Amino acid sequence: MLQLKNLIKTAFKSIFKNRMRSLLTSLGIIIGVSAVIVMVAIGEGSQSRIEEGIQSLGTNLIVVFPGTSSSGGVSRGAGSFNRFTFADVEKISQEAMLVKGVSPIVRTGGQVIGGGNNWNTGIYGVSEDYFEIRNWELEYGEFFTERDVKTSNKVALLGKTVANQLFPDQDPVGQKVRIRNVPFLVIGILKAKGQSGMGTDQDDLILAPSTTVYYRLRGWRHVDMINASASSPDRIADAKKEIRAILRESHRINPGEEDDFTVSDQADISEAASETSRILTMLLGSIAGVSLLVGGIGIMNIMLVSVTERTREIGIRLSVGARGKDVLIQFLTEAVILSLSGGIIGILLSLGISFGLNKFTELYTVINPDIIMVSAIFSAAVGIFFGYYPARKASALNPIDALRYE
Repeated sequence: MLQLKNLIKTAFKSIFKNRMRSLLTSLGIIIGVSAVIVMVAIGEGSQSRIEEGIQSLGTNLIVVFPGTSSSGGVSRGAGSFNRFTFADVEKISQEAMLVKGVSPIVRTGGQVIGGGNNWNTGIYGVSEDYFEIRNWELEYGEFFTERDVKTSNKVALLGKTVANQLFPDQDPVGQKVRIRNVPFLVIGILKAKGQSGMGTDQDDLILAPSTTVYYRLRGWRHVDMINASASSPDRIADAKKEIRAILRESHRINPGEEDDFTVSDQADISEAASETSRILTMLLGSIAGVSLLVGGIGIMNIMLVSVTERTREIGIRLSVGARGKDVLIQFLTEAVILSLSGGIIGILLSLGISFGLNKFTELYTVINPDIIMVSAIFSAAVGIFFGYYPARKASALNPIDALRYE
């Protein structure tokens, strides 16, 4: 124990003898460690935001997308083959035992006029089940009902962004808005959800009865997609199978034929959205990791210089009985301390940078304690890897030649 203490003391004494050189040598490790931690933290933060956004989509959410079509052997893309109708939604609602809510979604967009202002936004036609499926809450006012959907009432719920743009200093409830020259009565304001995990404004929308949007604003043959909610989280997979079976029967798809739709849940959506974030995190982390290698090469270079400068010192130690192993351990200890110190400073710097990013920018970072531990171990490993050659060279010196060195 005493020998280890003396070894570390000697190593620090040697490092502090050339403070500026030691600091510049550690700079590559400092930058590398801090860059890796910050890049990974940004990636973790992005993934966390994406997951939060997916969770905000709704409770036990199941999304049914239309299928694809092709022309001349060329695919027209997802959603290009749409056979969804209100009858499909009704069939799922009546026959699915593991689904507690189902809603069609009829999408359109356009200029909305109200309160002396206008705003271009998306209009979504949905059923009364949609609010529970997607966890929408009211700021004030009331939701439309099943009766409003069946009678195609011209009522609307405004997202917070739309309400602020059209009625900045007014109470929108009870006011009229015109969507494509069709008047709608505002009956409620939705509680703000903020940005989604993909960066889109979830409050920039208007919700209205699906039949109203379908017949009065759009008049297309099919609904765009179907949203449903499983009865419980552990029944999502079974609910997806149930919906698939009902739609195959509704669309008269024969056994062995491919589905003309896609059934996805929150896990599928989250995985697809997070994949890009993970790849970007790995790429940025790898680029930042190059700084660690550069820092390691810097340590090896400066340790080789140190061996040259201390050749006579090494010769004296070897001539008075020190073994080559002792010299190797001494120089290796110096390299590890130099690298590990840079790693610790880099960790502290990354914590400060992450705090600053969270406080003063729109970026969101999440520092995983595991990456801090890995960075500390890796910085020590860099010291051992790049410090071994100079230490081995020092331990292999001939005492007589070392004493004669000028």
